[in-house]
Amino acid sequence: MTGEVRNIHDALASFTEHWQPRRLVSINDYDVKVVKVQGEFTWHSHPETDELFLVISGELVIQLRAGDVTLGPGDVYVVPRGVEHCPRADGEVAAILIEPQGTVNTGDTPSARTAQLRELD
Repeated sequence: MTGEVRNIHDALASFTEHWQPRRLVSINDYDVKVVKVQGEFTWHSHPETDELFLVISGELVIQLRAGDVTLGPGDVYVVPRGVEHCPRADGEVAAILIEPQGTVNTGDTPSARTAQLRELD
């Protein structure tokens, strides 16, 4: 996908499913993903990697055992590798995730919310 212009808003408008990330682009060994979320996710961690959240719209709460982090549009937060967390959104949130290629959305805790990374249509 190098050399191709991708629009974040067009990408987000192309799907409606929650907790089903889509690859926007890849850079080196990382995927830049767009995702829509609503409700509570699964408590999990990523033992091998940090996870970056960038909120485009809505309000996202990253629940941590040490206390919650609340993100609004334009806010960025990095969950350090190995830190257990559980994203939650009371209303719909659009976000970008940046993670190494092959990172599973539920990390070390497979659940009904575990998703295969999808390509944009």
